[in-house]
Parts: sequence; C-alpha cells; structure tokens
Amino acid sequence: MDYDNSLIEKKLRRWEKYLAEYKLPAWEDIPDLGLYMEQVLSLLTNYLDYLPPELKDEQFITAATINNYVRNRYMPKPRKKKYYRVHIAYLVMICTLKQSLTIATLTQMIPNDIPEEEVRSIYTAYRTRHRIAAEYFIKQVRVIASPMLHHEELATPASVSETSDLISTYAILSGLSGLLAEKLLLLEGKEGEEPESSAPPQKQN
Repeated sequence: MDYDNSLIEKKLRRWEKYLAEYKLPAWEDIPDLGLYMEQVLSLLTNYLDYLPPELKDEQFITAATINNYVRNRYMPKPRKKKYYRVHIAYLVMICTLKQSLTIATLTQMIPNDIPEEEVRSIYTAYRTRHRIAAEYFIKQVRVIASPMLHHEELATPASVSETSDLISTYAILSGLSGLLAEKLLLLEGKEGEEPESSAPPQKQN
C-alpha cells in the first residue's frame, strides 16, 4: 500500500483537534418535540459528525435501519411515527457502539423496556464515558503514530512510522476491544466458578 505520510500526518492532526473538542449532545439538548424520520436522520448526521466525511457519505444510518431496530425491539417504538428524546438517545448510543459490538449484544447494555429516567441515567453516563474514552484514544494515537507525528519522545515498541502499520494496529486493537467488551457483557449475572486445580494429574497404577 502506498500512502503519502505527510498527508496522513495532516489528516491525523486535523481529526485529533476535532475529536478533542467533540462531545455527544447532553440529554437536555436532544429535542423532545416529536420528529419525523427524515428529521431524525438529519439530526443524527449532525450529532455524529466526528465520523470522517468519507464514511458519512455512505449514509451510516438509514430509515430502513431504524425501522429494523424498532421491529427487533432494540429500541422503543416511535409514538405515532414521531421520535422523541428517548428514541434519539437510543440511536446515538447504538450508532456509536455498533462499530464494535453486535446490535443484539447492545440490548444488554441498553434494554428497550426500561423507564425513561433510567434511559436518561444510562445515556448521561455513556456521554461522559464517550468523552473520557475519546481523550484517552487521542493520547494513544499520539503514542502509536509518534514517529509520523514527530513525537519521538513518546515512542514505544508499539509505535509505527508507516500508515499501513498504523491501519493494521488499529484494526487489530478494534477487534480485540470488541471481543473484550462482548465477553464481559456475557458474564452479566454469572457467578464465579471454581478455579481449576493447578496440581498435576495423578498417575494411575
């Protein structure tokens, strides 16, 4: 793969600056007036504009997708074809998490049959965690891409100087992160098992 590292450096710095200032909307800032589907799609595009333009052009969320979420009970049904704050909060969380988790798994994090006040609590905590995770991610990119960003003092054995290696590293990290999250979700409600014995098996006579 052939990349212009100077172009990649500029893109990384620009996205870093934007992501450092980006925040998901506060619960109180999400409209609760009752929006139709096209209005919801437009709103989500604005809310999630930290996505690279190349990905947004692919229309990451569609009316058919939202209808599917409702039909499969991943989120509450709209009220007379209108979507309110609680619906949009679900969609923001789903859209930002579905890149690493399966939609079916997400229902364990955000069930669709809980009171609105509980949704508010989950969403508010998620918004805070999203901000903290984004800040941590920015710091990690500086370390991993330190030779490309001329932060040699931050370099570690994991740091890379080629774009292809940067892509591979983050593709691997993304996969491992998603697996860890799903494994932890599957442990909900389970109790600790007896540890396996470390003693060697007894020989039979």
